[in-house]
Amino acid sequence: MPNTNARTDRPLPLTGVRVIDFSRLLPGPYATMMLGELGADVVKVEQPGLGDPSRHNHPRYRHESVYFHAANGNKRSIALDMATAPGKEVAARLLRWGDVAVESFRPGVAARLGIDYTRAQAINARLIYCSITGFGQSGALAHIAGHDLAIQALTGLMGCSPDGEAPVPGFQAADFAGSLYAVIAIQAALAQRAQTGSGCEVDLAMFEALFNMCFVPLTSALAKRAGHSGEPRMEAFGANPRYATYRTKDGRQVAITLLETKAWREFCTHIGRPDLVSADETPADRLGNHGERAAAYRDALAQYCASQTWEELMRQAERTGIAICPVASPVDAVNLGHVAARDMLGRVEHPSEGTIPQLVNPLWRAGLARKQHLPAPRLGEHSHEILKMLGYPPAEISRLTTSEVVAQA
Repeated sequence: MPNTNARTDRPLPLTGVRVIDFSRLLPGPYATMMLGELGADVVKVEQPGLGDPSRHNHPRYRHESVYFHAANGNKRSIALDMATAPGKEVAARLLRWGDVAVESFRPGVAARLGIDYTRAQAINARLIYCSITGFGQSGALAHIAGHDLAIQALTGLMGCSPDGEAPVPGFQAADFAGSLYAVIAIQAALAQRAQTGSGCEVDLAMFEALFNMCFVPLTSALAKRAGHSGEPRMEAFGANPRYATYRTKDGRQVAITLLETKAWREFCTHIGRPDLVSADETPADRLGNHGERAAAYRDALAQYCASQTWEELMRQAERTGIAICPVASPVDAVNLGHVAARDMLGRVEHPSEGTIPQLVNPLWRAGLARKQHLPAPRLGEHSHEILKMLGYPPAEISRLTTSEVVAQA
């Protein structure tokens, strides 16, 4: 497939950039897939036999996990045993070849494998080396595994519920914060290298990435740290009746997001309750808990939602633009008309999985990303091709593959 975008014949922005992906599971692989969407040539290094553990998650297509395919398009795979001396030599050649390396091992593991930043820099001073971990390469928590739930728990994000409960989040915010910061950091480092000629090390902690994004949950804490009371706090966590969820007539849920005074006034007019509009509401009031008015607001909203079905409220949102949006199940979400209208789901023709869905990078409209993914690779699918690219002669390729230092699909 040509390395151009779907709308013009301009090259994609990272065309010619070479990425070595030593990472596994979510934060690293999703970041490197995005780099591939932006045009980079991504080589995924995997353990022979097992591969990336996410290959084995449920649910699956015919052979491998939906998760793996969603986070690993636009890559080539080499199955490499880096615990062996020949495997370390292949890894060193990859580091010499690459512009960017991404790894997500716990602190110390990359050094044991011979691919830490110090050794990588000695091999290739222009290399941009990004380590994605849960809590960074240093600090009291550095040795803790970077599981998303643990990180969300410590950022303060899960500690904002008005009832004091902390349900398990349905979205891996820490994982994806790490991914996005990695992509931003790598693009910034490439721009810096164009000026200086030198690579750099990016010590990226998922905790720091998400913590940096949590200024809304942390507003009261930041005010207190500056010597102020931090009260009343911004209520975006369920205590504000105009920013909460309610039940529909058919027992499903709907999200109410009527924060703006104008939107609240329009809604109250729509339901024939002008008495609920306060003439003296300030911009700050809309983000609070609404004090003595809260009960009346919550009762009116509950009655309104309970008077209509999920489907009726969905159609009403489309017709009126009032920000009352039904809580969609995953199946509802992928079948939304808006998803189809915005071309947010594509298809990939995979050689062993058949036709499978693909989430489309929204940057394709600007000509900055591929609209059509290359399929996720089978484990070791490109091992022979990559060894040849690295300059190994046929006899050495045969020796490496027969000794199982390098495995093939």
